[in-house]
Amino acid sequence: MFFGLRKMKNKNVGFLIVGIAIVIGIIILIFNLGLKNIVSQTCSHGSSCTMYDTIFLQTWISFAIALLVFIIGLFLIFSKEHEKIVIKKIKPIEVREIKKQFKKQDLEKFDIDERKILQLILDNEGSLLQSELVNKTGFDKVKVTRLLDRLEGKGVIERRRRGMTNVVILK
Repeated sequence: MFFGLRKMKNKNVGFLIVGIAIVIGIIILIFNLGLKNIVSQTCSHGSSCTMYDTIFLQTWISFAIALLVFIIGLFLIFSKEHEKIVIKKIKPIEVREIKKQFKKQDLEKFDIDERKILQLILDNEGSLLQSELVNKTGFDKVKVTRLLDRLEGKGVIERRRRGMTNVVILK
């Protein structure tokens, strides 16, 4: 940790940024008043001096930037904190034990495509990502999903959600 600071939450950072935006706005106003005072004393053209237009443009651009910083701060104040993702480790089962259990199921009662998927799962210690099944079998995503639906319906496998894919596990 840097100088003993703890990790700040979005809400706290948002309040800090909103405060900075307000301070920037006040500085812009003070700077704008000072520039107008200097221009009024030095320009001999009066209110038609082009320096007033420049000051006006610079002031509004500065306020737009300060407003953007203010909006970012509000966004952080009202945004939802990130959720922690908890990953449970699955107790590994010996491959031999899986194969013994699975031989009882008799691979012959499954069709060719189901056997191909089951064999890949067996070869990968009883669990495999669904996306890897798509890559390794050469089947499209829909076909793999339908085959897994059938196998899950037969009570042979179980799917567990992991991020953007599923982990397929032999039961």
